[in-house]
Amino acid sequence: QVQLVESGGGLVQAGGSLRLSCVVSGRTFSNYNMGWFRWAPGKESEFVAGISWSASTTYYPDSVKGRFTVSRDNAKNTVYLQMNNLKPDDTARYQCGIDRSLRRPVIAVASPAYDYWGQGTQVTVSS
Repeated sequence: QVQLVESGGGLVQAGGSLRLSCVVSGRTFSNYNMGWFRWAPGKESEFVAGISWSASTTYYPDSVKGRFTVSRDNAKNTVYLQMNNLKPDDTARYQCGIDRSLRRPVIAVASPAYDYWGQGTQVTVSS
């Protein structure tokens, strides 16, 4: 059974930083791209970061580029999301997902490409 467990969310002031972690079990982590998405009330889900299975490629939308950094440690089956210079608009529930395809050559930005998800971790940024 594939399981993803996130941690690291919390309450932070605008301009602050948080680091999210996502530990994966039940699948050969090093063979799959990973993605981070966020859900905010009244908004659609938003892709915020992705990293290839080899860690050679990352991708970010303009809304977080330069502030968020995704990384992974394949020895620890863990993907990270370092979030700096946080803004109130970053307030959301953040979830990591594992790609359903083995060694997909591109980072998928649509959530249906990911078949297992963590429980999510809340990030709240106060102004």
